Amino acid sequence: MIQFDFKNKTAIITGGAQGFGLDIAKKFLMFGAKVIIWDVDEVELKKAIQKVNNDKLNYEVVDVSDFDQVNQSVKKIIKSTKIDILINNAGITGSTSELWNYEVKEWNKIVEINLMGTFNCCKSIIPTMIKNNYGRIVNIASVSGKDGNANASAYSAAKAGVLGLTKSLGKELANKNIAVNAVTPAGAKTRILDQMSKEHVQRMLSKVPRGRFLELNELTSLVCWLSSEENSFSTAAVFDISGGRSTY
Repeated sequence: MIQFDFKNKTAIITGGAQGFGLDIAKKFLMFGAKVIIWDVDEVELKKAIQKVNNDKLNYEVVDVSDFDQVNQSVKKIIKSTKIDILINNAGITGSTSELWNYEVKEWNKIVEINLMGTFNCCKSIIPTMIKNNYGRIVNIASVSGKDGNANASAYSAAKAGVLGLTKSLGKELANKNIAVNAVTPAGAKTRILDQMSKEHVQRMLSKVPRGRFLELNELTSLVCWLSSEENSFSTAAVFDISGGRSTY
């Protein structure tokens, strides 16, 4: 296993109570980081804290689509520690349906959480990173943001927006020691698949040349490098981890 040095680093991971977020948190802790996981589900957050059982892991109940909640939590955190790493992982897929059959309220909710949530967290946290002249931001997008998935227009559009945000923000911060990158995973065996129909899940899998879903540790390893000091040059970039589904 490749080792990374996250000692004296503090990371915020959104959607950190389970799935990708919790796996990233575990690996950061293994490498010495202090980790704060954000999620809207306090029950799952408490389960995660008990399961991991590490005094360097803390949680906050935060709805990333609510800028005031995000900002208040950041103000509280920076009173006692700096924020070195931000992993924008919180997201929902929503139901699968043709665009013309989508409920407007649900379409908007998907965009609010996936895209606006990423914006809200970056907007609130970046000023303190600029002040400290250090930061690593990794936005968990999706291969659907590159290719578009039929019957998932809201999710695809939101993740495409995250990619555009990443490219713009990375360039805005390129003259500072702050790297902003995105990863585009293919489907993985997480609870997010439960939000989709079996037909949609099978259609996703059929597009992956590797012939299987992404494993959590495979994404986590990539995120660790992007979040480390070793990533001193790459910024405003999109790193594909789709098992060959998209090659650009």
